[in-house]
Amino acid sequence: MKSIFSYQTVLGEIRIAENGAAITNLYFQGDTIPTEVVVQETELLREAAQQLREYLTGKRTNFSLPLAPEGTRFMLHVWEALCSIPYGDTRSYGDVANSIGKKKASRAVGMANNKNPIPIFIPCHRVVGKNGKLVGYRGGLQMKERLLELEKHLYKNECRFNY
Repeated sequence: MKSIFSYQTVLGEIRIAENGAAITNLYFQGDTIPTEVVVQETELLREAAQQLREYLTGKRTNFSLPLAPEGTRFMLHVWEALCSIPYGDTRSYGDVANSIGKKKASRAVGMANNKNPIPIFIPCHRVVGKNGKLVGYRGGLQMKERLLELEKHLYKNECRFNY
């Protein structure tokens, strides 16, 4: 049975779920929560919430949590590719499709993005339309824009060297 706990963030209430070994879901305010869960804060959920807070305040650019999203083999492949998109960058659906060797699968990548059960931790917000426009996000386009702006602003303020 999964454990779930709610946390207040600058994005509103977020619920994080885990299966005893890894994070399995992140729910935004308004998302439907499954009934077969136990509401209890675990050490893993506490750590996930702490890392999320650090990310939202610019103190963290990468997450170090065990993740266990459930989906098809294709979805898992897409979600793994999303995790390789660097903080502060974006990719198009076509770029992601190319990165997994399925250059004609842009729409399928979009569907996998839509089904991502662990948004933010698996950064589907970093995927944009071919023309750079924001398209689709379970948390709403306003939240997607907010996450991208946060990363863009903080990324520009980091000290980076290119040799």
